[in-house]
Amino acid sequence: MKRGGQEIYVGPLGHHSRHLIKYFEGIQGVSKIKDGYNPATWMLEVTSTAQELSLGVDFAEIYKKSDLYRRNKALIEDLSKPAPGAKELYFATQYSQSFLTQCTACLWKQHWSYWRNPPYTAVRFLFTTVIALMFGTVFWDLGSKTKTIQDLSNAMGSMYAAVLFLGIQNASSVQPVVAVERTVFYRERAAGMYSAMPYAIAQVLIEIPYIFVQASVYGLIVYAMIGFEWTVVKFFWYLFFMFFTLLYFTFYGMMAVAVTPNHYIAAIVSAAFYGIWNLFSGFIIPRPSMPIWWRWYYWICPVSWTLYGLVVSQFGDITHMLEDGNNETVEQYLRNFFDFRHDYLGLVAAVI
Repeated sequence: MKRGGQEIYVGPLGHHSRHLIKYFEGIQGVSKIKDGYNPATWMLEVTSTAQELSLGVDFAEIYKKSDLYRRNKALIEDLSKPAPGAKELYFATQYSQSFLTQCTACLWKQHWSYWRNPPYTAVRFLFTTVIALMFGTVFWDLGSKTKTIQDLSNAMGSMYAAVLFLGIQNASSVQPVVAVERTVFYRERAAGMYSAMPYAIAQVLIEIPYIFVQASVYGLIVYAMIGFEWTVVKFFWYLFFMFFTLLYFTFYGMMAVAVTPNHYIAAIVSAAFYGIWNLFSGFIIPRPSMPIWWRWYYWICPVSWTLYGLVVSQFGDITHMLEDGNNETVEQYLRNFFDFRHDYLGLVAAVI
């Protein structure tokens, strides 16, 4: 085929490509092949665009007017006629394997794809560990201090910063991976290997164990260094919210690539939403202080639900008085200033 996908020769090669050589040498102006010369190299040289311009010919047109082309068309027509009494092929399903088998195969494929991609998986864990140690030292033992409003703000700041740092890093780092995988997916789906849904399910499921390990590593380091209250319930609530937060940030990064032409545009689109989520998280501007006509976005901002869950699960049931809180307990301050209620913890968890 020549550039553009046009056929210039369709037929048998023969011993040492003699049929191919005979065909092209039969075209007026084409130089003969030298003894011992590679037929494939010779064929590419004599049929190049420069040779076409030099000879003033179009090899695609020459082929369409040749006896070889007419013989090929006749053979195709003959082979296209069904034998007497033959029945048309019928397949009960579009794909050769069941939906579950497709999911299993795609998940196994994604498993090896991730396992053989240390620049993505290993670097993500390294980044998480470094960030955890950095946050742990910056916010050292602040989680155990709840005597003043500033103490609570410092502890909330550690949660808020962690969510944005790790969340945005997860969403950004997964986008080039999804973009590369998508190219392979288009080719394999076009070949009828599997449908889009099993591929999407596999792509979602393969992230879960990696993010679980990531959230566990971060949670163990930070929870101990910041000094949050060591109870089983509060520790697992912290892991729960961090796990699902990293999960939805990663899935958002995947979705941004899926709905845009490439990961460069996805990064630009994502950045706009990161800024909006940051603004409406409830930390910079608490929800009661927001104009009434913007509060609706607070309720659909995922980061606001994460911050709500983290703060309430750690501090929402503390009943001792604040030293500078106008005779308010920690629980009352969170309810009055942020409208955070410990009673809604189950609802917040369900939303996350």
